Amino acid sequence: MNSTRPAASQASSYTSPPRSPAPQTNPNDDPIARVVQGTNALSVSGTTTPVPTEHSQPPKKPKMTSRLTRMFSRTDQKDVDSAKSQHKESQKNSGENTRSASPDQLQNGDTLQRSDSKKMTIMGAQKEKTRIDSLADPNHGPSRRFEQLEDGTHGHYLKSVKRQEKLSGMLKDLIGRKKHEGEEQLSLMSNWVDQLRLEKDHLAKDSKQGPNATANLVEKYGKCQEIVGRGAFGIVRISHKQDPSKPDKELLYAVKEFRKRPQETSKKYQKRLTSEFCISSSLRHPNVIHTLDLLQDAKGDYCEVMEYCAGGDLYTLVIAAGQLQVAEADCYFKQLMRGVEYMHEMGVAHRDLKPENLLLTNHGCLKITDFGNGECFRMAWETEAHMTAGLCGSAPYIAPEEYTDGEFDPRAVDVWACGVIYMAMRTGRHLWRQAKKDEDEFYERYLEGRRDENGYAPIESLHRSRCRNVIYSILDPKPERRITASQILKSEWGREIKVCVAGEEGY
Repeated sequence: MNSTRPAASQASSYTSPPRSPAPQTNPNDDPIARVVQGTNALSVSGTTTPVPTEHSQPPKKPKMTSRLTRMFSRTDQKDVDSAKSQHKESQKNSGENTRSASPDQLQNGDTLQRSDSKKMTIMGAQKEKTRIDSLADPNHGPSRRFEQLEDGTHGHYLKSVKRQEKLSGMLKDLIGRKKHEGEEQLSLMSNWVDQLRLEKDHLAKDSKQGPNATANLVEKYGKCQEIVGRGAFGIVRISHKQDPSKPDKELLYAVKEFRKRPQETSKKYQKRLTSEFCISSSLRHPNVIHTLDLLQDAKGDYCEVMEYCAGGDLYTLVIAAGQLQVAEADCYFKQLMRGVEYMHEMGVAHRDLKPENLLLTNHGCLKITDFGNGECFRMAWETEAHMTAGLCGSAPYIAPEEYTDGEFDPRAVDVWACGVIYMAMRTGRHLWRQAKKDEDEFYERYLEGRRDENGYAPIESLHRSRCRNVIYSILDPKPERRITASQILKSEWGREIKVCVAGEEGY
């Protein structure tokens, strides 16, 4: 089977039978959503950050078919109007800066009639000075999660410890509540509370027990201490080691302790861990976690040593924020797609992409981790991709073909999960519990929305048409029509997304 899937522009044959729009749910009726919405614009310092307003819907929209077929070349009129508005605002600000010139400047000929290039030079100097001053301010950065700078760039300031403090306060308000029904089950916060309830007993046990450290583990990477993450069959601790070159500082590593699965033989356990290590340690990319070593502790259990990301994971970031700002979510999404594109070029599929498996540095560099379900679909000497089979991953992120097809392309599965992750960043919710047509009412609403000229409400709420068109193509139920990671990055929307410096350089 050919490994190349058709471009997304070929994937736009929809029918549009007349029907009434799917019923909308009022978020004010959602108790957890009300709590989350109260924090979605709140920075760490307690100041409010305005959420970008969405463009109003035109009276009559083109059908989904025409909207998707033009996604790589079409410049939407709303985007043009928005650009014109920003240009006028820039000219207005330029005029204000000129009018505020000192009498000495005016006397020397620096008048309102100065050239456009002169205006831009002065404005650029002012912006650069403002940026330098703000970065030099000791209160700058740690007091906020995300900041859009005047020169068009942005910065992330992530502190996992502060986020955990905020989450603890939110948890106190929610942990005693009864299990909720309806759309509230789609809330990331609701899923997080349910997960903590299930892991409560393991938490007490794991906090007391650490790996039975061998002299080799301690000598190379220091002593394992606090828990910073957990999964179905393992936990992650921070290992502290004194920096030989700087005695007053310490080096931090993430050490993943693997547990045996129920009824798993020692041979299968060893094969599973060495397979994961071989895949992850062979990848070298700024947006893929750097895996350093695989060691055994005194009990014979395996520990995988990785670089430590002090910014926590994307899952808890979205829960604490409620939902991310547009430029913030876009930056993380483009980094994610770069990492996925690289993996697919190397012949590796992740098969379990979700916010919990996306780690962040303090400066906002995103790194893909946990290759426990990863697989190699193409060897270095091969040109064709192998199809895969079997169900794995977390239900809200599993692609529909995993439930229905005997074999499928693992690359398309990864791309589908990326689309669900983006919507989770933007809305703070899952789109559905599972992508099964006859078993999930929310997924059925999505399929109906794709056929309707008004589209699917959560995706239609995204403020740019180019963004909406790409998301629709990512979440195409037909895997052979689904857009690829490379096509996403080459789309108009993908090209215009600005990535932070840390994301570009990998720190």
